[in-house]
Parts: sequence; C-alpha cells; structure tokens
Amino acid sequence: MPQNTLPRPICAHCDGFPTVAVTTGQTTPNGHRHTITADCPACRGTGHTTPARAYTHVGR
Repeated sequence: MPQNTLPRPICAHCDGFPTVAVTTGQTTPNGHRHTITADCPACRGTGHTTPARAYTHVGR
C-alpha cells in the first residue's frame, strides 16, 4: 500500500509562488527585456512554511 505524505503548508508571504522574475527596465541587444529572479526570503524559495531540508551552519 502506498504511503501518503501530508502536504506542507503554503508560505503566507509568497502564497506558494516563491520565485518571481523582475524586469530591470533595460533591454537586451536583441530586444528582449532584461530580467532577474528573486526568491521569497521567508521560505527561501521553497513555497512552503517548513523547509524541505534542515540547514546546518558549520563552525557554530
């Protein structure tokens, strides 16, 4: 029998859309808009309130 995993709660800051493209207002030489990507700082780009993996800091 398959194991069911519970869905993680969606991040309240980004509503589950953790990465967005932001235009810089400039265009590339071929005419496309220059964009940069930004991740949600609250969920670190996962879209969920619980992190997908544990982050450890070396040297603490």
